[in-house]
Amino acid sequence: MAGVNVSPASLLELIAEIAEIPINAGVFKKDCADLTRRVCLLTHLVEEIRDSKPIDSAAASSSENDWWSDLVVGLQAAKRLLSSATRFQARDSSDGAVKRISFQLQCITWKLEKALSNLPYDLYDISDEVGEQVELARSQLRRAMQRYGSLNSNKFLTGLSEPMERDAFSNVKIKAEEEKLEGISETVPFGEAKKQLRKSSSISLAFYLSKDADTDRLDKMVTKNTDESKKSDKLTIPVDFLCPVSLELMKDPVIVATGQTYERAYIQRWIDCGNLTCPKTQQKLENFTLTPNYVLRSLISRWCTEHNIEQPAGYINGRSRNRGDMSVIKALVHKLSSRSVEERRNAVSEIRSLSKRSTDNRILIAEAGAIPVLVNLLTSEDVATQENAITCVLNLSIYDNNKELIMFAGAVTSIVQVLRAGTMEARENAAATLFSLSLADENKIIIGGSGAIPALVDLLENGTPRGKKDAATALFNLCIYQGNKGRAVRAGIVPALVKMLSDSSSHRMVDEALTILSVLASNLDAKAAIVKANTLPAFIGILQTGQARNRENAAAILLSLCKRDTEKLVSIGRLGAVVPLMDLSNNGTERGKKKATSLLELLRKACQ
Repeated sequence: MAGVNVSPASLLELIAEIAEIPINAGVFKKDCADLTRRVCLLTHLVEEIRDSKPIDSAAASSSENDWWSDLVVGLQAAKRLLSSATRFQARDSSDGAVKRISFQLQCITWKLEKALSNLPYDLYDISDEVGEQVELARSQLRRAMQRYGSLNSNKFLTGLSEPMERDAFSNVKIKAEEEKLEGISETVPFGEAKKQLRKSSSISLAFYLSKDADTDRLDKMVTKNTDESKKSDKLTIPVDFLCPVSLELMKDPVIVATGQTYERAYIQRWIDCGNLTCPKTQQKLENFTLTPNYVLRSLISRWCTEHNIEQPAGYINGRSRNRGDMSVIKALVHKLSSRSVEERRNAVSEIRSLSKRSTDNRILIAEAGAIPVLVNLLTSEDVATQENAITCVLNLSIYDNNKELIMFAGAVTSIVQVLRAGTMEARENAAATLFSLSLADENKIIIGGSGAIPALVDLLENGTPRGKKDAATALFNLCIYQGNKGRAVRAGIVPALVKMLSDSSSHRMVDEALTILSVLASNLDAKAAIVKANTLPAFIGILQTGQARNRENAAAILLSLCKRDTEKLVSIGRLGAVVPLMDLSNNGTERGKKKATSLLELLRKACQ
């Protein structure tokens, strides 16, 4: 395997090159940005592998070498795709080009997830914090696979038979034969698919990803599907029910000015990225109105019912639940732009109440176009309007599909402004909104770079008990991303958290403080700040008398602080760490046992 001979240093250079590839605007801008971000998450993993010991292909087993080879091949493929995608112009392409890119993104995602799932931790000195980053990357890759959807036999074989030249996107010329996907009426039986796969001598997935495809995993890719569609080998979704951009069953089909139908979320993303043409026909869009295609939605609903497939979320018998309320909501949204301060205040108050009641209302309010208007009201000088507007955005963000719309509306800057200068209630809800938005991993980077972290640290120090809780929750989630840890340390988060460990007025925040410190402890600046605050006695005290979760986090922090530092190991030994660590290793949580055992082993070596 050629990948085994690639050194960690070379792989770090490859990751750096991928990070520097510019991401141009277009329908795949978000997908390419997500892929780049996931690749960058692996930097610290490769650095620790480089620093632990070289990969010895003679000593390691074949399976242990396989994961490295898969990682190398996946990253090389990612670089080729991203480099080509920067030259891809949708106006010069057809549906076949869009399908090809979607397929290649799925293949690379699968390859990288496969590599990380087979990572032999016992071969390398990988820290727990980097291990957590690897698991974060894996979970993101798995979610991406779910979003791209599974490939049935026909799509897989078509993808394998299509050439995948490195410069396939610079001058995309799709032949008519490549449109045969849209004419497929039934899928190839699984056994026949495998035979064709093995007989295929054309340029295939093996060219793009690996010289020796993992047959078992490919078999799973061909056959894997959700429980409600286990009959996929006999059932093909009608092409008219699939969005031309995402190739997925449409949940909310809408018609654009050219008469073509798309899934609302994907065509909205296309338009928001600055595209002025119809993705399918390449005709210029005379307007950007998205008209619900109720007839097609009804047909999709009927088809799902007939084939015992779960209907797209939010719709029953082709109609959105509570659709009758749409006219009322649209009228309220219209009033949000009224010149009358009182009328705006009353309208946003009504929408706040509606957005609190149900998911259906959150869907309808977003469909009515309320989000951009509410974002504008976040800077309102009227206190009541601002408070209600930020609460509306918070409520709407609870529905996952709305998170992306809120981010596209450029809400983060205004939310941070409210967090800094709003009333206490508005600041609390702004912090809760940032937490909700940061649940989407790609948003952690954007929010972290917006100036939100210093404002959250200020609320953590000076807010009400509820405000401190909201700030702590948001900061914890943001600090999962490595790049935000330094920002939090520079904003003064460590002294604020350490104070909570001993301040009787903040005794209810000890859980949150320890949890955030355990996440930060992998950062060098955070380590220095934690040690400077003379926290070792406090952590030993928590080990001795704290709750199970707090003891676990205290052990995790001590392990990060004392690893490779004999002086600190001796210090915690003198402070009485051994007895509570032995108790934790026997009676703690699984994570607590692991941390305590590792720390005891380091103490034993230090004593010797």
